[in-house]
Amino acid sequence: MRTYHEEYKRKLISLEEAAQLIQSNDIIDYGMFPTKPVDFDIALSKRAGDPNLTNVAIRGTGGVLPIPEVVKNDPEQKSFQYFSWFFTALDRKMGEYGLATHLPANYHEANLMATDTSLAHIWPTVWVAQTTPMDKNGCFNFGLGCSHNRGLAVNSKRLAIVEVNQNMPRCLGGNDEYMHISEIDYIVEGSNTPIFTIPAAGAPTPEETKIAEYIMAEIPNGACVQLGIGAMPNLLGNMIADSDLKDLGVQSEMFCDAYVAMYDKGKITNAKKSYDTNKSTYAFCLGTQDTYDFLDDNPLCGACNVNYTNNPTNIAMHDNVIGINNILEIDLLSQVCSETSGLRQISGTGGQLDFIIGAFHSKGGKGFLAFSSTFKDKEGKVHSRVRPMLTPGAVVTVPRTTVHYLVTEYGIANMKGLSTWGRAEAVIGLAHPDFRDELIKDAKEMKLWSRTNKTPF
Repeated sequence: MRTYHEEYKRKLISLEEAAQLIQSNDIIDYGMFPTKPVDFDIALSKRAGDPNLTNVAIRGTGGVLPIPEVVKNDPEQKSFQYFSWFFTALDRKMGEYGLATHLPANYHEANLMATDTSLAHIWPTVWVAQTTPMDKNGCFNFGLGCSHNRGLAVNSKRLAIVEVNQNMPRCLGGNDEYMHISEIDYIVEGSNTPIFTIPAAGAPTPEETKIAEYIMAEIPNGACVQLGIGAMPNLLGNMIADSDLKDLGVQSEMFCDAYVAMYDKGKITNAKKSYDTNKSTYAFCLGTQDTYDFLDDNPLCGACNVNYTNNPTNIAMHDNVIGINNILEIDLLSQVCSETSGLRQISGTGGQLDFIIGAFHSKGGKGFLAFSSTFKDKEGKVHSRVRPMLTPGAVVTVPRTTVHYLVTEYGIANMKGLSTWGRAEAVIGLAHPDFRDELIKDAKEMKLWSRTNKTPF
């Protein structure tokens, strides 16, 4: 049997040697989510301020702890600038100090951007990410971050480097879930730091529970369920686990903890999917260690590139796709913002738009945008998430023509085909009662609303 031990030894270098390979003007992609390099980042950060190393762009997707050392050790950005394709709480905090910049993108296009020759000018010169140890076939599995790792790696212009971590779960394909040693330039062995985990979701609020109950009533047996990031999707997944629903399928950008609960209760079979029957497909995972253990070497699940999981055309091939995502605010025109608070970047477009479009085009599919009707600021003042117009500077994540279902603790509304009057009426009906009179006044001033309008739309 062929072995790859000699090739492994030839390509194995120290972390310090790997860091010395970085040159001025390099574009480095740092993997994504829990696959970002840890020990390589520490080694590279020691070159911060080196006069022979300037203008190095480092890109991540969904930053997780630990804080990148290249950011901590180079606050004046003499050597490194940090960018993120999808803002997390960590990226947001760095952004507030001017240490991280957002790269807007539709998530399903991430792999295409990494492989389309018309975008070769933004391809990385260096790719480095954590992987599993090499298997007997010479393959390094991307673990929890399949997504667009392979696209970035094989199209890196100069170097592809893997940082081996024995703690990385081996997430079976799917597709594009590995790199072969022949495709890798160098290997570094890290200190096997624990893989980043998120705490289990806390107790839901009464508002969240009510929202979930509205959505539960809309989910049929055999549905293909996409759960987004946040407390609400996880809450809904756990409610599904305790329901009478059966034969559910999974196609999702993120594999979250709630899917494990759904598997444990026998709700997921994937038997009704149009393709990938009997297998849950996903692009990445962020969760607890229990979820990582569930995915490790589990043939019930397939890690795939994100164009495969999130392309709206692919999503729509399944019947009864149910997509559930959170939003930050909405205006009386029914424009949805899910990623900024004014000009402050909170998250990113991610796959929300992908699944709203895909679910609507799925036979029997429904795309839900859920939000509590109010929120409190730092001073404890209550504000409405329904606004006359989006906060100045807010980004439109889902255009009004694409919005399907909206849900708050005060009800659920199907927005498709509604007039501007009907949209304002529906959105006001989802707002907290304390704010409705003012919103009606605003709608009148905007010439959107009239009590005398009796049409159903």
